[in-house]
Amino acid sequence: MKKAWPTQRLGDLFAFKNGRAFKKEEWATKGLPIIRIQNLNNEDASFNYFAGEYSRDILVEPGDLLFSWSGTVGSSFGSHLWNGEPGVLNQHIFKIGLRETIAKRYAFYGLRHITAEIEQSVNGSVGLVHITKEKLNEFTLPVPTLAEQQRIVSLLDEAFDGLAAAKANAGKNLQNARALFESHLQSVFTQHGPGWLKRTLGEIGKVSMCKRVFKDETTAQGDIPFYKIGTFGKEPDAFIPIQIYNEYRARYPFPKKGDVLISASGTIGRRVRYNGKPAYFQDSNIVWIANDERHVLNDYLFHFYSACAWNSTKGTTISRLYNDDLKRIAISIPESHEEQRRIVAQLNALSEETQRLARLYEQKLAALEALKKSILHQAFTGQL
Repeated sequence: MKKAWPTQRLGDLFAFKNGRAFKKEEWATKGLPIIRIQNLNNEDASFNYFAGEYSRDILVEPGDLLFSWSGTVGSSFGSHLWNGEPGVLNQHIFKIGLRETIAKRYAFYGLRHITAEIEQSVNGSVGLVHITKEKLNEFTLPVPTLAEQQRIVSLLDEAFDGLAAAKANAGKNLQNARALFESHLQSVFTQHGPGWLKRTLGEIGKVSMCKRVFKDETTAQGDIPFYKIGTFGKEPDAFIPIQIYNEYRARYPFPKKGDVLISASGTIGRRVRYNGKPAYFQDSNIVWIANDERHVLNDYLFHFYSACAWNSTKGTTISRLYNDDLKRIAISIPESHEEQRRIVAQLNALSEETQRLARLYEQKLAALEALKKSILHQAFTGQL
């Protein structure tokens, strides 16, 4: 940092005013929007409204500087410039009043610069942190002259505009790559004509699931991995004794190697090919079509499940795919197994290419984000 840049406490630079804890019964359908954490990063997020009396301390107008003191690391936590319509501020967000010695956009960038330092020092679980006003006041920022602040802001605005355009382009390319695969996937499974059959999943096989395993039968460590809906397709966090596994496997339905397992609650339609290794799966939440492959190959089913809209779900607090819903889903199938294999090979190749492109674009997005942090570091250490 340049020697001429003194540092000051945030508490000496800013006045942090916390938002109000609006009760649910105060929500209205009209009035001023209540600005919550979800509205800071997502301009499409919905609002609740407030039509009562309020203090001007919580009135937020376009251009106001805010600081989310409870939020997600690398996302909602930290400084934000409000660009929406006037509203009232919810709790967990500070409205920032500035002293005359610091420019607003310089303050915004400065707080962004030290956000990682703040996140590392505060309380919270993995991914979610919060800080008190008293602790936030003790962090410091370099404060050059107002003229130097404006010069730095001008350089940062220009650099960040370019980075934002590059990120938007990379994000659009990522969406296009995925959309291209999804479009082709949908076109495959809507085909009809000579050599194609139309069946329901209930006609090609039976919906099956493992017998229910109770919580007191599971252990944190053990012989056989037990996959719950939350660990489906991931690493298990529970196990069952081999004696229970052998007993239930002999008496009740069990997937065979190659069967496609489907999540039937929560995020509907997540699918995993069963590799045949000893494992047990949560009843009713993880199901499969016991298909003998006379009409349709399991590899073909695997891609078909990816193309399903999974809109035949019911439930209140969580979505659920019921067995009858699954059995009624229609599928178009080439009669020829050779044609099915050709389609599967084509979809596998396109999927691999899509994933390769996705990795490249995700790496580019990560690199652009790292570059932003590097530029901020240079700006606030006198290197710009």
